[in-house]
Amino acid sequence: MKIYVYAICKNEEKFVERWVASMSEADGIFVLDTGSTDKTVEMLESLGVTVACAAIAPWRFDTARNLSLDMVPTDADLCVCTDLDEFFRPGWRAAAEAALAPEISQLLYRYTWSFNPDGSEGYVFWREKMHTRHNFRWKHPVHEILEYTGKGTAKTAYTKGVQLDHRADDSKSRAQYLPLLELAVSESPDDDRNMHYLGREYMYYERWEDCAETLKRHLAMKSATWADERSASMRYIAKAEENLGSPNAAEAWHLKACAEAPHLREPWLAAAQFFYRRGDWSAVLYLSERALKIEERPRSYVCEGESWGSLPFDLAAIAAWHMGQNDKALSYGALALEAAPQNDRLKSNMEFYRGNVSGA
Repeated sequence: MKIYVYAICKNEEKFVERWVASMSEADGIFVLDTGSTDKTVEMLESLGVTVACAAIAPWRFDTARNLSLDMVPTDADLCVCTDLDEFFRPGWRAAAEAALAPEISQLLYRYTWSFNPDGSEGYVFWREKMHTRHNFRWKHPVHEILEYTGKGTAKTAYTKGVQLDHRADDSKSRAQYLPLLELAVSESPDDDRNMHYLGREYMYYERWEDCAETLKRHLAMKSATWADERSASMRYIAKAEENLGSPNAAEAWHLKACAEAPHLREPWLAAAQFFYRRGDWSAVLYLSERALKIEERPRSYVCEGESWGSLPFDLAAIAAWHMGQNDKALSYGALALEAAPQNDRLKSNMEFYRGNVSGA
């Protein structure tokens, strides 16, 4: 079996050695450099990577990724697309080979997008950037996806034992994302995924009216049927409405988000935080405990790291204390601290809870 890695890059010299080492289980590594001014190209070539250079103007991620995919030999059994600020844990190739059957065109694998300050995992979901050589092209100027161009639908499989970690370069700007998302929506106005991402991007920029309007457009689309993403749109609208001074509308949208995807912790905890800001402690306790009933972490990309850390326990502990349920506050406080043992605030909270429990 022939497996090749391909990537795009620009000014990634600080990641080159780690990335190449983790990709070395492949039969070859191909990189399209899009304008590095540091030693990225020189370092890659010295480590045996095949490098080509191209200026992409106007810039589009799909154009760059397709050019890098074109560098991969046509006899490849599996193509693996990664970025230089990512790295596989050892053994990924054998795990991928075990999962790739003749009828499978695309593999999904576990991906840790972010890490918490204490080193624990933050944002985790499953990616699908391993694919067969033919019948795939990248689509969309940003938040690009692999589009299957063959007959029917690409068959996928989950892999066991493949773990890709992402250590982001926080010095790089994401200013290009908003105009590229606006372009993506103008090019594909019926694409519900792009509409959702655009509304989310407006939220990041605190453009609350644009955020709410765009995400309501997303929810109205006939193709917007995935409950996880719909629920996320609803809670982002709730955040926008709260910032626009409409708390009643915000409350309604939070409750809609919970009803849309009750299998996710995120809407329950977003609603709990909303009621926390209003001092409605019975609501906070109910909502945080409802989130904690979800014990299996979903594979969805909308599964956020803080929902699986100390947050739900912390909210439950604070609410319980305000309601005079000191034993419950102490129990949840201990679980919150266990999830984030270096957090000074949680340490202080535990001392406070202990002081309010008789005999503690």
